[in-house]
Amino acid sequence: MKKFLPAFLLILLGLSACKKAHYEWQDYTYTAVPIVTIDTTKTALPTRQNGKVSFFNLKDPNLANEQFSFTLNWNGFGLASVKSIEVYTSYNKAESSVPAYPIVISYPGNQYPNIAQFPLPSLVGNNDKLYETVTTFPKTYNFTAAQLATISGISLSSVTLNDYFLFKFILNLTDGRRIVSYFNNVCDESRGEPGDCRTGVRFKSQ
Repeated sequence: MKKFLPAFLLILLGLSACKKAHYEWQDYTYTAVPIVTIDTTKTALPTRQNGKVSFFNLKDPNLANEQFSFTLNWNGFGLASVKSIEVYTSYNKAESSVPAYPIVISYPGNQYPNIAQFPLPSLVGNNDKLYETVTTFPKTYNFTAAQLATISGISLSSVTLNDYFLFKFILNLTDGRRIVSYFNNVCDESRGEPGDCRTGVRFKSQ
């Protein structure tokens, strides 16, 4: 009795035999991602958890004591694990085009902001200062506006509309890798991506 290979196997065998190059993307490995949960009760103006952003209100006479809080964790999806996370912070002047407030939610879905709430990519640069390296998770942070100003070396009196404090993260994995950046399609909250490479609090005047 004659035996025949299915056509799709013949095609695969043929493709394999014709392959002449090895591409860099074929050597992928898995990594973990930072996960942020903001405390939506500690924001001067209403926010959305999926926006990964809180707000200070410049019109509040008690601005210095307004609060920003978030919890930092990680997810390795069962394929990678984290030894530590370096937490960086910075103060930034408003970008030329800022997200609308109240946060506009995309449709359909009615879940995610229509645009990223802070600039991407979230690379750690010269303006970012190492705040601490975390080894125990989850880790919760609580700051007042005055405390963030002190950490960043600025005066609250110099802050203007849409300026913001930003936190960024670098992951040190247990296998020795140091993950210093991610593609935008890992960290873009407007698309519900799996990681939170930055979070922050923006100044509004409501």
